[in-house]
Amino acid sequence: MGRRGFLTGIHRAAKQIARENERQRKASQRAYAAAVREAEAAEKRQQQAYARAQKASAAERKRLEKEARDFHEASMAAEVECRNLKLAGMEEELEGILEATLGVDDFVDLNTLRVEADHPPSDRQDLLTPSRPPLPIVDSAKPEYAEPPAPRGLLSFLSKGQHEKAKAAAAKRHEEELARWHSDNTKNEQRRLAEAAAYEERERARRTMLAQEESRYAADCARREEEASVRNREVDELIANLGYGIPDAVEEYIGIVLSNAVYPEHFPISHDYSFDPATAELRLAVAVIAPDQFPTVKGYKYVKASDEIAEIPFSAKACKDRYASAVHQVALRVPHEVFEADRRGLISTISVEVGTHGIDPATGRSSFVPLVALAVSREAFMKIDLGKIQPSATLAHFGASVSKNPYGLNPANTSGVRKS
Repeated sequence: MGRRGFLTGIHRAAKQIARENERQRKASQRAYAAAVREAEAAEKRQQQAYARAQKASAAERKRLEKEARDFHEASMAAEVECRNLKLAGMEEELEGILEATLGVDDFVDLNTLRVEADHPPSDRQDLLTPSRPPLPIVDSAKPEYAEPPAPRGLLSFLSKGQHEKAKAAAAKRHEEELARWHSDNTKNEQRRLAEAAAYEERERARRTMLAQEESRYAADCARREEEASVRNREVDELIANLGYGIPDAVEEYIGIVLSNAVYPEHFPISHDYSFDPATAELRLAVAVIAPDQFPTVKGYKYVKASDEIAEIPFSAKACKDRYASAVHQVALRVPHEVFEADRRGLISTISVEVGTHGIDPATGRSSFVPLVALAVSREAFMKIDLGKIQPSATLAHFGASVSKNPYGLNPANTSGVRKS
């Protein structure tokens, strides 16, 4: 069961995404969305009218309140249209359960289940870029001693003392400038050393983190590669075993085929199945929703007197007929999908019971209540043109046992069902 659940689950998840995308593209969805927008717009107009009425004169208020009531009724009518459009889409899907699969090739090319590992880029690309190196710290030019010019002329002898004092002062200033210059250079060198050390530390930390990140990323890539390899080995094994008609492989393939089946969201089904290689027969039990879960609302209407949206139910006969029709369509759709998908002809006969889980009126106990029991050969089934038949008549043609009242949970007689 491990591999069966593994591949079928993966395939089902992918198909669910595709189904949702297809459902959203339907024209009925666009119409429904438009109706929703109209309902919202009508509601907004109503609120605006009430707001204006609060600020108006008595006469004007009366007119605006009527306008608001009209908008409210329009809003309710738009809501009714939304709901009825949704119901119409649901009813169309119920009526087309069988037709929905006739234009689809149910064969599954198992090669499409192979995968390649998808490696996203590392989320630490920043570690590939080295940190900024320190900006250069330039020393100032060394101060030069400039001796004061000697006095000239007649007074040079008298200014000699002053000149000596000037020279002494210049020499002292020069010594002070040299001292500051040496001190500044020493500080610059200390800064250069400190910034160089900080830069080396940053780079060391970056390279360490980069190595760790590359190791982690490589491990993640290896894990993804291994997962893809395991998945592909599973696919290869399934293809090989299916070629030999191994029962587990046949059941795995049928599970993938059945997981493709797109049924209405409000009428889901589930399968249980087994393959008997001795008789080449596939036995299926298909569970549908119980009658008490089946949609019974035909439409909606706005009741002005009570200011409510009321449901319009289907008649009891209509509910019985609709539920029986859905069950009958399922009973023919499942064999069609299996036989069409089984191009190797591994399955010669299909025995299918379609029913639901409910209270058996004969025993009062909860159990699977069969509503249709059908056994049919590939040869007989493939002669039928399902696009032109009436499901109840086709079931009778194949000698199926059919409940006289599926909606009332009257079980079909599953003993002695004739095989075509």
